[in-house]
Amino acid sequence: MTAYVIAVLRPTATVHPDVVTYIERVQSTFEPFGGRFLVHGPGRPGEWVEGERLGDIVMVEFPDLAAAHAWYASPAYQEILPLRTEHMPGELVFLEGVPAAYDATRTAAAIRSATAPEN
Repeated sequence: MTAYVIAVLRPTATVHPDVVTYIERVQSTFEPFGGRFLVHGPGRPGEWVEGERLGDIVMVEFPDLAAAHAWYASPAYQEILPLRTEHMPGELVFLEGVPAAYDATRTAAAIRSATAPEN
């Protein structure tokens, strides 16, 4: 099942040269694992319609969670990771997508059933 790596990055007032190097090299680290950018926040227009802007959003799609984890653990990515983490704070999450036939009403029904008071 498709998986996504989503980062919320909080840029600093000035961009450190290491961050630029990271951006130049990161795509080549995830392409061998089937990864591709879906969203690459720096400089991209966006519209926050609820809440406060948290930072720049980056979203990479992978064929599955195993590929995402393999990319993150790869020597190529681990080599460049400090270029970003030492100069730009943020959060990173791995999420599995939902199947094509996913129906949120079934999820709601399961939650409602699990939280219904017992008679």
